Amino acid sequence: MAKKHKSQGEDEAPAEPQGKLKAKAYEKELEKLHVELVKLQRWVVAKGLKVCIVFEGRDGAGKGGCIKAIAERVSPRVFRVAALPAPTERQKSQMYVQRYIEHFPAAGEIVIFDRSWYNRAGVERVMGFTNDQEVERFLLMAPAFEKAMRDSGIILLKYWLEVGMEEQERRLAARIDDGRKVWKLSPMDLKSFSKWYDYSRARDAMFAATDSSWAPWYVLRSDDKKRARLNVIAHLLRHIPYEDMPREKVKLPKRDGRKGYVEPDYPYKYVTEHDWGAVEA
Repeated sequence: MAKKHKSQGEDEAPAEPQGKLKAKAYEKELEKLHVELVKLQRWVVAKGLKVCIVFEGRDGAGKGGCIKAIAERVSPRVFRVAALPAPTERQKSQMYVQRYIEHFPAAGEIVIFDRSWYNRAGVERVMGFTNDQEVERFLLMAPAFEKAMRDSGIILLKYWLEVGMEEQERRLAARIDDGRKVWKLSPMDLKSFSKWYDYSRARDAMFAATDSSWAPWYVLRSDDKKRARLNVIAHLLRHIPYEDMPREKVKLPKRDGRKGYVEPDYPYKYVTEHDWGAVEA
């Protein structure tokens, strides 16, 4: 079993915040953090760092929203998101972690796993897609596997999003009649919804076996989505060493002259412009 990791002061959970974070305050703070993520991106590329970020948690915990908040203002060539589908028959015959390894970062990359090799300790265990022997084998192997990642130069951060029972139910119920969210509600989500305590037991066993000093689990409270997104970005910025690299001032050059160019009288197929109402200032 992996040695338990004792959290440092900055990673201890603060008192529960009062009330939901307002949208205006959220956008203001998110903009600041996005600037820092761009600085991190430039540092990772320049120094050839390899970073792997894992997001786990129950259905509806907000993993996708956190990942989107991290990745929306940076280059997808540096910040790559890996959200693997169900394994193929060929992949089922491979070593379990093999299909994840091929997505690991090379120098100058940050890979974010929207669910990861911990599927075996969570979804697969709870939903009966694997047996107890395979789960125990995975839990014994995972700490050594992650130590090998660290020893190869990969910076590994593991986040578990902790959502409350009532909030999870509210989020999943909201997907039923919302045409924008129905794709998020799969038969698997509905089946797993009833297994709250089975997931709790699986989480507890996973933490006990894999919360190591070299790859600790960080728990992110996510009942308030906006606070969770800000908190996780601030946390990963503290845990990936980087500096603000100087860059030259950029000035747009002058355009070339027309040099006799005339717009053609061509029957362009324009996209229909609807009257969507007045635009806010």
